[in-house]
Formats: sequence, structure tokens, C-alpha cells
Amino acid sequence: MSDPVSTITGIARVNGVALHAPAEAIASDALRQRACTELLRQTAQREGLLADDDAAGTDGAISEAATAAIEALLARALSVPEPTDDACRRHHAASVGRYASGERARVRHILFAVAPGVDVVALRKRAEAALVDVRCHDGTAGDGFGRAARAVSNCPSGAEGGDLGWLEQKDCAPEFAREIFGKAEIGVLPRLVHSRFGLHVVEVQTREPGVTPSFDTVRGAVANSLRQQGFVTSLRQYLQVLAGAAVVEGVDLEGTDTPLVQ
Repeated sequence: MSDPVSTITGIARVNGVALHAPAEAIASDALRQRACTELLRQTAQREGLLADDDAAGTDGAISEAATAAIEALLARALSVPEPTDDACRRHHAASVGRYASGERARVRHILFAVAPGVDVVALRKRAEAALVDVRCHDGTAGDGFGRAARAVSNCPSGAEGGDLGWLEQKDCAPEFAREIFGKAEIGVLPRLVHSRFGLHVVEVQTREPGVTPSFDTVRGAVANSLRQQGFVTSLRQYLQVLAGAAVVEGVDLEGTDTPLVQ
């Protein structure tokens, strides 16, 4: 997952169009999303799909007409192949746990929340230090994770040692759930988990696998997943072409997860 927290200096622009207000604090993922949206908005104008007087804002919002124009542009520009039956079967076999129903995990976390004005570089360093500390003491005497959660977590669950109880995928933000479910890991995860709320140190205490359906039962969901992967790949390539032909200032679009579809 790409890094959602970094500071920016100066004003980021696409072909001279500002992506944010002066001195605005903005997360790097949000900035990349704005840049990609602006690339597509300007392309829609050049292609005659959007009026020339459609104005870009500096708050990340675009007009309804721009949204419709970008959808029309992508429908015309992207080629997403239909997944074959063999491809669907291979994907299902490689990620069968992803389609299990009723999977649960008992989870604790330590949240380092991203909020306006927070020093995100210092926040990341604190989160990384906490991760190292609790991993070093994982399984030793005492409850180091619980102590750390009570001391530094920005979540109300910190008062309970970070305990979130039993969770299912539907209980979590999608980006959080992707890091927890469909996996076999038990204990403190060896990585920070990024979510819209900030950075999490996560401990999976135990799991219940749920029911794994047959391929025929979930073939439609598997095919949709592969279509989405194909769309993401095609969109990433298209954005790289657009970025290569544009003047992009103050934002790095190289080697990142594609915004707009996360």
C-alpha cells in the first residue's frame, strides 16, 4: 500500500493549475489523487468532452460535468479484457481465503491518527518505534502491547489496551480489512497498517476462518475482482502516459498505487 502521509512544500500544479491552496497541509495520497484527477479533467477538455470554461478548484472537488466527462473519457480510452475461466480459477485458487464468508479475527491496535496540523514525519517515526517495541516484546512476560496502547493510542480503544474485539471485514475500512483478512498471520503484524484514519500497529490475537465457498459459487465475484485489477492496470498506464506529456510540479506520480480507484 502506498504511503498516505507526507508533507508538501510549495504549491503542486498540473500544467500550471494549482492542486491546493497555499500553505495547505495535505497527505501525499490525497495530493496524488488530485493530480491524477486534474490530468484526466484537462484531457477531457482537450478531447471535447468537457467545456473549456469548467474551472478547477483547489479543494480537490470537481464539477458534476467533469465527473461525467472523466467517466466518458475512461470508457473510451481504457481497454479492459474480459477474464477467462482459467484466469478466474487460478485467481480463486491463489486467494481462496479472500472469498470466505464469516471470517473473523480478534484484533488489537495502536492508532497514530493523522489530523490537520500534525507533523506526519514525526508521527510515522513514533508509529515505527512503537511497532518495533511491541514486536520485540511480543510473547514475553507482561502485556507490552496493552501498555503501549494505553499510553499512546489515539483511539478510545486504547483505554482497553487497544482491544477492538471480534471483527469481520464489514466492520472495517476496506484498506484496513485488506491487511487483516484472507491471511494466516497471528501476532503483531510486521508492518504498519495504513488507513484513512492514520497509521496502525496491529495485533491479530486469533482467527476463525469462516466458510470457504466453491469456485462456482463465487465465480462472479472472482471475475469482477479480475476486471477491477485490469481496470487499475489500464488506468495506471494511461495516467503514466498523460503525466509524461504534462508539466507536473510538486507531486511524484512515479511508482505509486493508482489513485481514484483505491
